[in-house]
Amino acid sequence: MRRYLTPRMLGAHVLAVVCTGAAAGLGVWQYDAWQATRAAEAVDLTQGDPVPLLDVMGPDDPFPGDQVGQPVTFAGTWVPQGTVFVSGREHDGRDGFWVVTPLTTGGPDDPAVPVVRGWTDVPADAPPAPRGTGEVQAILQPSEGTGAFDEDPLDDVFPQLRIADQVQRIDADLFSAYAVLDTAAAGMNTGADGLAEASVEQLPAPGQFTALRNLLYAVEWWFFGAFALFIWWRFVTEEAESHAPQESHFASIS
Repeated sequence: MRRYLTPRMLGAHVLAVVCTGAAAGLGVWQYDAWQATRAAEAVDLTQGDPVPLLDVMGPDDPFPGDQVGQPVTFAGTWVPQGTVFVSGREHDGRDGFWVVTPLTTGGPDDPAVPVVRGWTDVPADAPPAPRGTGEVQAILQPSEGTGAFDEDPLDDVFPQLRIADQVQRIDADLFSAYAVLDTAAAGMNTGADGLAEASVEQLPAPGQFTALRNLLYAVEWWFFGAFALFIWWRFVTEEAESHAPQESHFASIS
């Protein structure tokens, strides 16, 4: 057993444990992410009772993954200069754009949430962005990340509603979420006048491999862990074989 406990061997053992443990842990992390995505898709919160936005998340909080589709209410000040248009949204079989204007959660300098006010087939035909104060009931959504390419980053049209893109357009801090006006509460919403209704059904269909990607990452990490064990086994075996003839030779001399 002493041949397996030399400093050289101990270093190999420790390295094997670290690499295998890290790969196993990262694999479990990706597997949990896969399960969380599947669980989130299985839950529909859009028909639930609305709650105050700040009861769900704060301005500096990451998006709570179990709150996708939660109806929320908040009031504040519109930021008309932050209005943008998001392409690729269908309404009654026609391709068009979401009209998005940030609404703060209080005064003009408070953090804001991009609000999907409605749908239009031509951005130039959209009514002017609202000014002053507003109050909305809306469906909470996480920042999109479809990977769509923006052909003209300098205009006001985006291929996806990504919070990082919105941050570059206005000075206000933004929540890590956006909200779609709840058509069931159109009577209390401000900012939707002159626009067709927008809804979460107009979201691009999620890629069928979105959740599967996390599972494949998990398998990949576990494969790396198995490969690390294989390398350790080869190293230990070759070291043992390289010392075996010497020990046999010394035994015959004695």
